[in-house]
Amino acid sequence: MQKKVEWYLDFVDSSYKPAKDELLALFYFEPASGISVNEAMGRIASESSTGTWTTLFKMPPRMNKLKAHAYSHSGNIVKVAYPLDLWEKGNCPQLLSGIGGNIFGMKALDNLRLLDIHFPKSYLRSFPGPRHGMQGIRKMMNVYNRPMLGAVPKPKIGFTDLEHAEIGFETWMGGFDFVKDDENLTSTNFNNFDKRVKLIAKLRDKAEHATGDNKDAYINITAETHEMERRAKLLHDYGFKHAMIDVVVTGYSGVQTLRNTLGDYGMAIHAHRAMHAMFDRNPKHGMSMYMLAKLMRMIGVDQIHAGTAVGKLTGTAGEVKNISDTLRDKKVTEIKNVRFAQDWFGLKQAFPVTSGGLHPGLVPDLLKIFGDECVMLVSGGIHGHPKGTRAGAMATRQAIDAIHEGETLEEHAKYNLELREALEKWSHLRPV
Repeated sequence: MQKKVEWYLDFVDSSYKPAKDELLALFYFEPASGISVNEAMGRIASESSTGTWTTLFKMPPRMNKLKAHAYSHSGNIVKVAYPLDLWEKGNCPQLLSGIGGNIFGMKALDNLRLLDIHFPKSYLRSFPGPRHGMQGIRKMMNVYNRPMLGAVPKPKIGFTDLEHAEIGFETWMGGFDFVKDDENLTSTNFNNFDKRVKLIAKLRDKAEHATGDNKDAYINITAETHEMERRAKLLHDYGFKHAMIDVVVTGYSGVQTLRNTLGDYGMAIHAHRAMHAMFDRNPKHGMSMYMLAKLMRMIGVDQIHAGTAVGKLTGTAGEVKNISDTLRDKKVTEIKNVRFAQDWFGLKQAFPVTSGGLHPGLVPDLLKIFGDECVMLVSGGIHGHPKGTRAGAMATRQAIDAIHEGETLEEHAKYNLELREALEKWSHLRPV
């Protein structure tokens, strides 16, 4: 009789009932040719917990208590339960080294996608969550009953630091709350970070004095971690209440470190998701944007880009809604084969950010998808206005007012020149 060589099927148990303190992972999977469904599920659970490719000469009996179990299977969806003792609390990189690690490189799987993780209370509460959250940011900015509004000087890179700040001033004067760097602007020889901070701070104060409103900026501190900490202190010293981080390229450990640093300064994190589509665009492989947003709320960002469904970037309205749910809800309900139910156990809510190819004519669609509890970034759609940035920002505010007052944009535009001119240029165009 041939001896048993592999033991992947030991990690499959349809009768297994997960304990309340176990982490649960939801995967989409496709076995490679010649690999059975059960063997594929076993490999996922095995390689992401206590297994290896062959039976071992000796293994302590207690190891059985640390095994992950593939316990539920429906079509191409499998649920895997992981004992809590496998995980170091408060360590997001270690979590993904297991659940999102070597298993994605196994030849036995043609495709594998991490859709969601359900976190038990004791694990979830080992992370700080957002420093301010939605309510805290609204209080900070004294803005209620409408979306928070911001814009990037466009094109996204190329302006000098002075030109950047001057465009920011026009953005604020048109009624926007935030001026934002884009993902690839940090510090360049034509737009130095330190000089940009000083110039923007001066014009921020001028705009606040002129309008009587609170103004702030999402200035991109992304760099080596110690340099990010230096830049965070500079922002704090100049009175800024937010910092922007490209969270994917920075990495989970870097974001965790900066959550502590910025939290000590009482500052909020605006999270840009640059590079996310390298692993979440293929619906059969990688990790969902929903999962990234969930991890970032747990780590402690206050807002993160979620897509638009009507702009120039990929993502359906359903996907954007799911992402918004996990950022804003205190308890998330289950959607079969899409996400787990999740109680956030008091961690603060984070704003979804909508951006990418937006203009005043798309405001009705955005409000239908997001409601008022979002950060709306309208950039090219204000700077491209026939009368310039300030008029474009005014047109966006007028579009929001129209929906709040129960009017169509066309009706409201009869009495609002800036909105009328925006509609004449873009109408309700959805960029591709």
